[in-house]
Amino acid sequence: MASLKDLRNRISSVKNTQKITKAMQMVAAAKLRRAQESAEAARPYAERMDQVLANLSNAMRGRADAAPLLIGTGKREVHLLIVATADRGLCGGFNSSIARMARDRANALLSQGKQVKILCVGKKGADVLKRQFGHLMLEVIELKEVKVLNFEVASRIARQVLALFEEGAFDVATLFYGAFESIISQVPVQSQLIPAILTEQDGKNAGTDLGGAAYEYEPDEKDILEDLLPRNLAVQIFKALLENAASEQGARMSAMDSATRNAGEMIDKLTIVYNRSRQAMITRELIEIISGAEAV
Repeated sequence: MASLKDLRNRISSVKNTQKITKAMQMVAAAKLRRAQESAEAARPYAERMDQVLANLSNAMRGRADAAPLLIGTGKREVHLLIVATADRGLCGGFNSSIARMARDRANALLSQGKQVKILCVGKKGADVLKRQFGHLMLEVIELKEVKVLNFEVASRIARQVLALFEEGAFDVATLFYGAFESIISQVPVQSQLIPAILTEQDGKNAGTDLGGAAYEYEPDEKDILEDLLPRNLAVQIFKALLENAASEQGARMSAMDSATRNAGEMIDKLTIVYNRSRQAMITRELIEIISGAEAV
């Protein structure tokens, strides 16, 4: 049985840990509100961009001069997996769930004889994937020095992906990230970026119902798509980074809340053990004193 001093040290250690987890929970809660607002504000723009591009792409279907970002290379042999996770841990299963989805996708592609390349945005996802796919990783982009996520951060990543595509380094690019639903729910999702998969909404929901009227573009559809498709790539990456930021803080808040409550339960149990041990020691000392007095 541990001595009273050991029990006191353990109780003190757990209390210090509880203070840290409580502080991290409060910091995550403070950051979550802003991150959630940013993620929710980015969704309508990204969805509207998809709708506009879907309308434009209809006019380009079947044309030989269609943008490569829209129709791809015509092959699906080389796949680039862009895995966006956090740079820091202590946020429950947030990072591991995204990495697990990317790992399953990579294994499925490799089993089909496809070639896989991985670009990690965030250190934690890379730490999980490098154990099995270290030889397939192109680069690990860390954002821990970035204080505020802005569009320029996503643009730099998008330009890097575009450069790889123009070099012929891959045929299909898929982005993995965590979509924020609530503090206790962050869902890992995958989204194909290249060739672009655009979902056209119906005219009523999209706000583009022209009653069947014909309309022309100036400049033409090809020129507009050449400008909007690279921008859409950056927009989708920016949306994923914002969703990740909100999901990370929500997951960390939940994880630290659970850790704080678990620490409280451990303190209660250790305190009971300490009190019982102390009571037993006092009782034993009293018995020894009484026995000694009777012997005299």
